[in-house]
Order: sequence, then structure tokens, then C-alpha cells
Amino acid sequence: MIRAVRTHRVSAPFHTPFVTALRRATTAESLIVEIEDADGRRGYGEAPQVWQVTGGSVAGAEACVEQLLGPLLTGRDADDVAGGGRLVQRAVQRNEGAKAAVDVALHDLAARRAGVPLVRFLGGVATTVPTDVTLPAGSPDALAAAAHDRVREGFRVLKVKVGDAGTDLARVREIRARVGPDVVLRLDANQGWTPRQAVRVIRGIEDAGLDVELVEQPVPRHDLDGLAWVSDRVGVPILADEAVFGARDLVEVIRRRAADLVNVKLAKCGGLGPARTLLDLAAAHDMGTLVGSMMETEIGVGAAASLAAAFGTSAVSDLDAAWWLASSPVRGGIRYAGAEVHLPDAPGLGVTLDVA
Repeated sequence: MIRAVRTHRVSAPFHTPFVTALRRATTAESLIVEIEDADGRRGYGEAPQVWQVTGGSVAGAEACVEQLLGPLLTGRDADDVAGGGRLVQRAVQRNEGAKAAVDVALHDLAARRAGVPLVRFLGGVATTVPTDVTLPAGSPDALAAAAHDRVREGFRVLKVKVGDAGTDLARVREIRARVGPDVVLRLDANQGWTPRQAVRVIRGIEDAGLDVELVEQPVPRHDLDGLAWVSDRVGVPILADEAVFGARDLVEVIRRRAADLVNVKLAKCGGLGPARTLLDLAAAHDMGTLVGSMMETEIGVGAAASLAAAFGTSAVSDLDAAWWLASSPVRGGIRYAGAEVHLPDAPGLGVTLDVA
């Protein structure tokens, strides 16, 4: 039985500012949801605050969990993850971050009760999963230097934050010259281009032979016509991120043939249950997949990494968020070894929350 549902606000500093076309951040701000069973076992989930992407805040997620989702789950069977998950999804519109935090906490608790790591609870056996690493937006020289450092640290897939159509080609050119031909480069415009700018920049990259693996969310999320227009006019595969929160969004992207791949994030879709639906839907339509994360702690990234390890993706996933933390409110959980995320050999997420 679920005895209690609690919330904890956490703030974790980054070792380096995280800069995109949408924002500049120096800390990860999250709400941690803790679900406790009658035996004192605790499962954890996370709702990261990302105003510019999900619109979700720590305060909003806290209110949603404390006023609605927590009371709804208290007293329910702690092993009924599917039933509890359906209840959470139906209880409130939007609020994907809050729903994801509760959904992951339910899964974590059930895995702990079963005595198995979350990845095994999800049906997988892998203990590691590869990740890219992000290069924040900056000058060509700064990006090239950061790219060189990340490659020396063992990363082979670099995600470059772009979004300034006038200078992005120079950025990519400088990075490629610095890291050589064997490192995979992918670009993330974070909705920073217009469709015409996107086509101009991507064609410039193609003509220069800079060998970019994919371009993520080149245009604003609501402009599916523009996304499809870009996809139809360039050879580089297009990855939908902010354009896809839930299954209805993905169905529309597939229907319009607007993108070649989809980035599945728990805080966008509402948790592990909805994320599995998105991965299955994409695979059924021969659409590429990867699992991503917001800027969050080992709780959110650990859940996403467990999902990617259990279900697999067609492209290397984007799971470097906790790598950016200078210190963490979490003990245990995932760890990084070069470009690999190592999952814990412990029940559930293997984490302990280090807050009062």
C-alpha cells in the first residue's frame, strides 16, 4: 500500500553554464516526488523546471502533486503501477512534468519492492547505455575548444547547440576542423530558425561536406508545416523534439512526414508509460528514435537511461544532463564513464535523496 506521497524542491549547480537558443541556465531546478509504501520503501521521480520548453515550474508541479496526484494515490496498491499510471494520466490535463515524476516514482518503488534494478523491471538486461554530450551555444572558437575537450574525455557523439542562422555554419565548420572526420556531430537549433533559414543553413552544411548526423527541432514547435517543408528539402535527417509531447503530436508528425526521428523525453510526455507508447508508435512507422532528458538530476536521467537500455533506440540517446552537475542532491544512481551511462546494480533507480 502507498502510505505517503511527498515532494522536495532541489537546486543543483552546473559546472559550466548551459546555453541554448532558448535560455541560459546555471542550475537544475527540480521537484523530486517521493512515494513511500507501508514497509518504508521509497521510490523517486523528478519534474524538472524548464519554462521555455514545457512551461512547467517547480511550484506548479508541487501544487499538482500535493493537491491532486498524491491524495489520489495514497492508500492504493503500490504494485499496481499500470493502474496508478493510468489514474495519474487521466487526473489532470498537461502538467507532464508532475505526471512524469509520479509515474517514475511508482516504477522506482515497484522495482525496489521486487528487488530488481529499474531496467530489469522494464524488461531489459543492459547495464550501460551510450550517450552524446552537448556543446552549449557559443562562439566558433569556444565551441571548437569544448568539442576538443569532450572528445579527449571519451565522447564520440557531440550535440551542438545552434540557432543563429548567420553564424551557425561557421560554428560547425570550426568544430569539424577541430575534431576530425570520425566524431559524430548532431545539431540542435531549439526552434531557433525559420524554415527558410533552416534550409539555407543545412544545405550550406551539406554543400561543405561537414557530415552532420541530424538536425534537431530546427523550427518553432507549432510549425509542423514548416518542419515538413524543411524535411522535404534537405538530405540531413530531421529530429522532432519540442514538436512532440504526447502520442497525438507524434501521430500528426508521422501523418505529415514532418520528421525522420523523434526525441522522447519523460518530462514532455508524462512518464515511462507514455514514453513506451511513443517508442512503439515510432518504431511501427519506421521512424527513428532516441531518448532524451531535460537538465535534471540522476533521478530523471536514470529513469530515461533505464528506458533507453530496456527498449533500445535507433540513434545514440541524449542522456548527459546529470554529467553537467557540479554537485547533486542525490546519492547513488547512474554514473558516467566517458560516453557511457552505467546503470546501478541496485533495486529501482538505486538513489537516495540527500535533502533534509
